[in-house]
Amino acid sequence: MGTRRARIAIDAMGGDHAPAEIVAGALRASEELGVEVLLVGNPEKIESCLNERKKDANPAAVERLEIVPAEDVVEMHEEPLSALKRKRKASIRVAMGLVKNNDAHAVVSAGHSGAAMAAALLQLGRLPGIDRPAIGAVLPTIDPDKRVLILDVGANVDCRPKFLEQFAVMGTIYSQYVLGVEEPRVGLLNIGEEPTKGNDLAVRTHQMLLDNPQVPFVGNAEGRDVLSGNFDVIVCDGFAGNVLLKFAEAVGEVVLQTLKEELTDGIQGKLGMALLKPSLKRFKQRVDHVEHGGGLLLGVAGVCIISHGSSQAPTIYHAIRLAKDAIEHKVLDRIQSQFQEKGQQSAVSSQPSDG
Repeated sequence: MGTRRARIAIDAMGGDHAPAEIVAGALRASEELGVEVLLVGNPEKIESCLNERKKDANPAAVERLEIVPAEDVVEMHEEPLSALKRKRKASIRVAMGLVKNNDAHAVVSAGHSGAAMAAALLQLGRLPGIDRPAIGAVLPTIDPDKRVLILDVGANVDCRPKFLEQFAVMGTIYSQYVLGVEEPRVGLLNIGEEPTKGNDLAVRTHQMLLDNPQVPFVGNAEGRDVLSGNFDVIVCDGFAGNVLLKFAEAVGEVVLQTLKEELTDGIQGKLGMALLKPSLKRFKQRVDHVEHGGGLLLGVAGVCIISHGSSQAPTIYHAIRLAKDAIEHKVLDRIQSQFQEKGQQSAVSSQPSDG
């Protein structure tokens, strides 16, 4: 596809608010980011949603949206693999096929996350040297200038030490080239700082990360350290990561709701709310998961963003922005290059010596 503008396929039928909110987010992304968006799904429903917004939209942005027909949808209650096999023309399969055939640079889905991961593995495959892909999610920290990348947050419930080691390598690359951290500090989620703390997985992984020159590992990260700003990347299995992510999102929502209720109580509260409105807006942008768009599925041979099932237009916009960033910073190429280098080093070290 050469140097053409970013072209992103989106499962327009995936999610609780599809296709209306998906279309709205895609249109905003086309206007503000200049990307081309392929809306995959039921043409009649997508066109209806698009017609409602055309009159207020930039004509050039509308022209950058294209509808790609898909006859079916993988529903949230369905088992991913069996549904994908039965529904060959499901929207997520069609969208993933566009990336596989180089008709799109990336895919975004707010639909069935299991189906999105399964479709990515089936149609795109894993990058060489990657045993398991991981979903990376970015969270705010107490340092306003720093964010922390958590991976895995749901792709792999059970992990081996080498999986976590691979997550650390991929997370380091993403932190450097997309988040702009020159020297990322990588931590391992654990119940204590000492190398001997935790279960067998944690202890074995700790040593592997220490021994890997590709990982700037600084030690274990306890739960209280996650949002401290002392780590740029934290690796864990998908079970712990998913619990951590959803807890963090819930805390943000509770804090926002509590502030809203307390600051609007009485006349003084309403006056204070008016004065604090700009600060509260910035606070919301820092803690609201909507601002982060979703997680990047690292390790598959294509850029794939998995968003919340409850995603509305702002989240979809940010998910497309995330995909655009990954494309422009050549995240896939950098990960592949790093693992090829590691494979070559392993091959050299395994050769018998002349002596």
